[in-house]
Amino acid sequence: MKRIAFGFLIAVVVLLGIWYFFNAKQEREELRSSSELIQKQVLQVGKLIVTEGYYSKVFTFKNSQSLFLNFWTSDKKALVVVNAKATVEYDLRQLETEIDAENKTLILKKIPEPVLNIYPDIEYYDVTQDYFNSFEAKDYNKIKNSVTAQIRTQIEKSDLMENSRERLMVELTNLYVLTKSMGWTLMYEEQVIENPEQLELLKK
Repeated sequence: MKRIAFGFLIAVVVLLGIWYFFNAKQEREELRSSSELIQKQVLQVGKLIVTEGYYSKVFTFKNSQSLFLNFWTSDKKALVVVNAKATVEYDLRQLETEIDAENKTLILKKIPEPVLNIYPDIEYYDVTQDYFNSFEAKDYNKIKNSVTAQIRTQIEKSDLMENSRERLMVELTNLYVLTKSMGWTLMYEEQVIENPEQLELLKK
């Protein structure tokens, strides 16, 4: 009787051991599969987001020089028409992430800053200049730098920056939805992202 009981106990231990082995293996396989899926999604997000806009402005450039002990003024002026293409870029290939598979956590360590590029096409009309005060290369460079700076200020206050940021949020929300559906946690630095609204505050 004791032998039967002992044999039964051994059988139970062996069965429990086998069950634990296969169950643990399954959990490891599921964890590895989840990690690979998370990693794949991060790689898909890693792309260049580009938002384009077009702007036109008209400027008047005028420069005066005093000559001959201020007895005479020499002027030059021009009507400057600027058509500019602008792009706002988020290079998500620079998105730094860390996968903590053991704690089922995806950590966003660094979100890239937007890069604003301006490509001005400048045309000059009604150009007038004097012999002693003619247009030079430095004048054209000064005009280009000035109009580019003014257009940059205009763009930074426009919807172009916000539209680009919204596209960034779409990509980050995809990561949030994926991690949430798989029972993972999404973090930015040391902050747990518990809802999409928190993502809206990350880059403000």
